[in-house]
Amino acid sequence: MAGGLVRYRHLSRKSSHRQALLRNLVTALVQHESIRTTWPKAKETQRLAEKLITLAKRNNETSRRKATGVLYTPHNLLPKLFGELRQRYAARPGGYTRILRTEPKSQYDQGDSAILELVDGPRDLRFAVTAAAVARDRRLGRPSTELTRRNVAKVTRFRPEGASAFQDMVKRVAGLSLGGGARRKDDDGGGEGKGKEEAPAS
Repeated sequence: MAGGLVRYRHLSRKSSHRQALLRNLVTALVQHESIRTTWPKAKETQRLAEKLITLAKRNNETSRRKATGVLYTPHNLLPKLFGELRQRYAARPGGYTRILRTEPKSQYDQGDSAILELVDGPRDLRFAVTAAAVARDRRLGRPSTELTRRNVAKVTRFRPEGASAFQDMVKRVAGLSLGGGARRKDDDGGGEGKGKEEAPAS
């Protein structure tokens, strides 16, 4: 029967190829905690990654066998999955991953791109961007917007020592002087002799 709704995205691949692709992406996600791929692949990988972390939180022999069947390098990643990641998300009821839309990879490939990342990790992009927004508001002497305040609450709610870690990140970002750096010396008139043509010899 043609048309109608499907339960998942086929990604223009047969079943075995699709499963191999998703296993590869989930393995890379657990290893690096942030990957860039297309939007449809990120959505399907997110579903598998959420199930994998739920297995890690159960932490029994059955869940370990199932996780071994998903990861391509379980001997390297099972200790991290059932150790660091399980402890990080012990108090979080769900939503262990986040998808952020990005610009297309190049002018020749205009497919929808996205970043799939593990939340509350060292490569949490929203955590860094929110800290940059707060640092900017403090530098300009203005209160943060309602959206920024909501983002602060989101990124610190389940992160261990979230408030102190966020303030440390704000201080680090403020020291970078993003968006308000010193002007180049040439702009202040220090490079007046540059760009002048020499008079031709008579």
